[in-house]
Amino acid sequence: MKFDTIIIGGGLSGLVCGISLQKKGKRTLIISSGQSALHFSSGSFDFLDRMPDGTPVENPIEAVSKLPAGHPYSVIGRENVAAYAGNTKRFFEECGVTLSGDPDRNRFRITPAGVFKRTWMSIGDFALADSDREKIGERILIVNILGFLDFNTAFIAEGLENLGSQCRCTAVKIDELEHLRKNPSEMRATNIARVLDRQEVTDKFIAEVKAALKDEDTIVLPAVFGLKNKSVTDSIKSSLGDRKVVFIATMPPSVPGIRTQLQLRSVYEHSGGEYLIGDTVDKAVVSKNSVMSIGTVNFGDMSLEADSYVLASGSFFSKGLVALPDRIFEPVFGLDVDCPAERKDWYSTQLFDRQEYVSFGVRTDAGLHPFKSGEPVMNLYAAGSVLSGCNSLYEGCGAGVSIFSAMRVADLISNKEE
Repeated sequence: MKFDTIIIGGGLSGLVCGISLQKKGKRTLIISSGQSALHFSSGSFDFLDRMPDGTPVENPIEAVSKLPAGHPYSVIGRENVAAYAGNTKRFFEECGVTLSGDPDRNRFRITPAGVFKRTWMSIGDFALADSDREKIGERILIVNILGFLDFNTAFIAEGLENLGSQCRCTAVKIDELEHLRKNPSEMRATNIARVLDRQEVTDKFIAEVKAALKDEDTIVLPAVFGLKNKSVTDSIKSSLGDRKVVFIATMPPSVPGIRTQLQLRSVYEHSGGEYLIGDTVDKAVVSKNSVMSIGTVNFGDMSLEADSYVLASGSFFSKGLVALPDRIFEPVFGLDVDCPAERKDWYSTQLFDRQEYVSFGVRTDAGLHPFKSGEPVMNLYAAGSVLSGCNSLYEGCGAGVSIFSAMRVADLISNKEE
């Protein structure tokens, strides 16, 4: 089977790259092993929260020019990063995903612990604040669903009360969810969302919230609504009148993150792209610094061929990188990986220290071609968290690297073929 481009990885980076290439008239295939980091998303996209030395960042576009040469943003180039950042909101809106935020500045989101964290843009469910000391309301009702343990109302109340708000917590009982409570592992955000996607159940939830209200001006709810249909969250906001409704992310899995992935995949497939889920690339033929073909577990002896290939397989979480006691490697192509030789340099024994292994990844040239045995593979590109040079957790740049590198790769492939 022959394609213009084969993309390995069906998460944020792979889907953005695939949609971008489909818009440019290319025939693409995405191979996805299953879950991606979007399933564990906060619902916000980070661009650059702080510099590698820990300095907080207010304007991420301005800060890009001060990053080290090996950082993915430096490889992409400041002007390109600025252009892609300016296009991100429009790109997602064209895909049916509404984002709030501004291209050239960071704001703040409320975490499941009730404190503010710097971020860039958020999926439309979530409100952004201009300051980490901003009150979201004077009198706040924090509503949970009875038996749901992944939304800690006490933590949230404490954090908001530290900012001067008065908080009251309650939990509502929904009969249609009672069967999930028989097994705590079933009382998870996605399972709850599947039930609440039914309008009649959402209406019951709204009625329970209205009955619990006193003089509160703001209502805080867990983000467990609208797994497949964002109109559910809009319906809740409109039904609760003039009171401010704030959704806060729960512990994973992430309902808004999964909804975003499903929406991006739908757009990709409707544009003509082919999406293989539940398959893994297990072999590749590389000759004279070019990928000739790849094979997957499900396709067996049948080879897949393309003019270009994109490695968007992620980092350790999605097995885009594999760590053994004595080495770290990229499992598909055997690419060169940037990491120290000594295991003791991979991590800190202090849990909350900056962990260096997060910055490990494949080495690339200025064209995002990864290296194999010291030489760039010229029809192979790397995008997303498989790239080396940044600590996405410490710097808060994971989503930005995924989105901008995917857009850059799509442009590079198109420009090369033209």
